[in-house]
Amino acid sequence: MQKLLITLGLGIAVIGALYPYLKQIGLGQLPGDIILRGENTTFYFPVVSCIAISLLVSLLLNLLRSS
Repeated sequence: MQKLLITLGLGIAVIGALYPYLKQIGLGQLPGDIILRGENTTFYFPVVSCIAISLLVSLLLNLLRSS
């Protein structure tokens, strides 16, 4: 359990560090991502970006597992 939490924390930190670069290539601004802007607030939910990342991670894990 400890290794899982450490790995998860490191993964979140890496994604946070890479976020500006991922945004430059268009991830987070794909058609289908939900952005609701109010007077004082903004709600952002990247639906399609989450699906794309999930597919990419699943593909990578399947490739690593079969090796």
